[in-house]
Amino acid sequence: MRIRPIARDDLDGLQALAQQAGVGFTSLPDNREFLAGKIEAAARAFEERTPVNDRLYFFVLEDEQNGELAGCCAIEGQVGREVPFYNYRLGTLAHSSVQLDLHRTIDTLFLSSDHTGDAEVCSLFLRPEYRGEANKHLRNGALLSKARWLFIAQFRDRFPQKILAEMRGVFDEHNTSPFWESLGKHFFPMDFNEADRLTGLGQKSFIGELMPKFPIYTTFMSEEARACIGQVHRHTRPALEMLKKEGLRWEGYVDIFDGGPTVEAYIDDVRAIRNSRLYQVEVSQSAPDESVSRWLAATTEMLNFTASWIGRAPTQENTIVLNQQEADRLGVTTGDHVRLLET
Repeated sequence: MRIRPIARDDLDGLQALAQQAGVGFTSLPDNREFLAGKIEAAARAFEERTPVNDRLYFFVLEDEQNGELAGCCAIEGQVGREVPFYNYRLGTLAHSSVQLDLHRTIDTLFLSSDHTGDAEVCSLFLRPEYRGEANKHLRNGALLSKARWLFIAQFRDRFPQKILAEMRGVFDEHNTSPFWESLGKHFFPMDFNEADRLTGLGQKSFIGELMPKFPIYTTFMSEEARACIGQVHRHTRPALEMLKKEGLRWEGYVDIFDGGPTVEAYIDDVRAIRNSRLYQVEVSQSAPDESVSRWLAATTEMLNFTASWIGRAPTQENTIVLNQQEADRLGVTTGDHVRLLET
């Protein structure tokens, strides 16, 4: 398994991923024309033909045995520059009555675009057949998540100070969002799927036009909806835990539609970015293999960026010994450099 930039001939594979991702996965709608545009934008970003603040770096997880796309992930260079980036900021309003000696605090939701200009890790999806105990040794989810940090570390000057990730919110057994049912549907004359589809297609101006500009008292929402604020979809929990381990934290921002949390951090504080290092490659057929791959390796060229697990630790001489199969997978030879992270 390896991570690589998406290619212009990956459209069929990407649409298959979008069809499996399902409702609530805003950044990967099942729209062939839109996905083709996303691929072209990503290709131009890796070719560095677009401005730094308008780049989408989109990666795919490729199964070398059959050539299929097993998953995807992405990095948005900066959000909110061309299309507004909205979320709710969870706050508190205090009310008191001196005469009655009463004091009460009430949670509120306030429409916000505070994250404008931040980078975003997004679009992480792994096909169901590549998850679970049978694939545990491959660590596909960790590969998708962590490879992005090595890319950012290698090309740090292309990114701003802060980074965020929007997490998918709670849906019930009928694929309905209690948060939307209690709040969003009262302001948008459409169902959740349509609002989600428009947002995924980049048509977000209606959010600022239709949502109230004043704080929303959460006490007017249903108890079930309030319980969803800042909570994630059951399939999103592993991704959230990986982000927490890297140092991203919830600071009170939630998704407009499903109430899922937005986690964030300063880029230079992210654990994987701080701890990754460059090593020189030595290719040797006698390189020993370990039963568990604890080291993630990534190449240093943007256009041909590739990441995959390797089976041993680097030497004390700042050298990493790769066998021929690993070297071929990464596209490197003796004398090249790779960025390594112990996981």
